[in-house]
Amino acid sequence: MTEKALLLEAALILKTEGPLLWITLNRPSAMNAITPEMHQELEDAFNMFAADDSLQVAIVTGAGERAFCAGSDLKSFTPKSAGPYPDHGYAGIVERHDLTKPVIAAVNGLALGGGFEMALACDIILAAESAKFGLPEPKVGLIAIAGGITRLVRAVGPKRAMIPLLTSRSIPAREGYELGFVSEVVADGELLARARELALEIVACAPLAVRATKQIAARSMDEPTLAEAIQAQADYPAYSAWRESEDAAEGIEAFITKRQPVWRGR
Repeated sequence: MTEKALLLEAALILKTEGPLLWITLNRPSAMNAITPEMHQELEDAFNMFAADDSLQVAIVTGAGERAFCAGSDLKSFTPKSAGPYPDHGYAGIVERHDLTKPVIAAVNGLALGGGFEMALACDIILAAESAKFGLPEPKVGLIAIAGGITRLVRAVGPKRAMIPLLTSRSIPAREGYELGFVSEVVADGELLARARELALEIVACAPLAVRATKQIAARSMDEPTLAEAIQAQADYPAYSAWRESEDAAEGIEAFITKRQPVWRGR
């Protein structure tokens, strides 16, 4: 694997692998809990990913085997340090509504609190067999207000969401798949390989078509009716970019001439 290191810090590692960006939370001794400084680092990482046309898919994971991310590191937060989150919210992603490039969460071990909220903000959640998810905030007098409550309800429905939300109990990976918020369960030890394989499957598709598909899927949920969602999609920026692109014609031409398409991303 040829990699180009972009950023190597104690708490966060960013690496590129061709069109892939790997974002690794790197505090395994603290279960990859997020410090106040890491919020801005993650914001910067996702900003870079959004702006770099050579990067097509991001994969977020946690170092070590114990945890993807245990949420906020409460020991590092003080009244002075607990300032506002970055422009795009918790972990630089939970309020990032206009990012059209796919983001995969490769969840190893525990994804709790803000860690679960960060995973829910991704487009795809791959979970190792041993992974567990939960929003334990009520146990310490807090609320999962970084999108965890609302995204879980939307993903699995209110009745199925209320027991884990109100009891703060953890959800094993297989149950998460059955509920519908986990995309796929992977054997322990094969998680990152599967994340790479899936990311490359996405990369094989036309990038502008992928981005338009993601934006339509996300924004259509905010439209009042199915008919209005179908009608509104033509006004979405990623749809317009795809429709006016060279790639929209390239795929058809490649199919007719029986050759592999050459995506230009424009």
